[in-house]
Amino acid sequence: MAVKLGIVGKKMIVTIEGKFEFSAHADFRRAVDAGLGAATVSAVEVDLEKTEYMDSAALGMLLVLRDKASAAGKGTVTLRSSGSSVGQVLEVANFARMFTIA
Repeated sequence: MAVKLGIVGKKMIVTIEGKFEFSAHADFRRAVDAGLGAATVSAVEVDLEKTEYMDSAALGMLLVLRDKASAAGKGTVTLRSSGSSVGQVLEVANFARMFTIA
């Protein structure tokens, strides 16, 4: 599992590769905190296209990100998924009501 942070223009992009589960908590938190701390960031995207699996802890981490982004005035969080099993998990969890899903 890999968590990568990139900032493109004003967009913070967190890319998750492999399994997104509880063991990724510390890496995810570090990336999120670093990205949200950047003054130029005004949009947040989580790229899940290369994510093979996600558990309930990962869903919780996404909710925490949404709250942190909102509190920091960074706008809404977009989740990018390829329609794989991860996309199905997001659908079943009804995340389209809380996030923009692309």
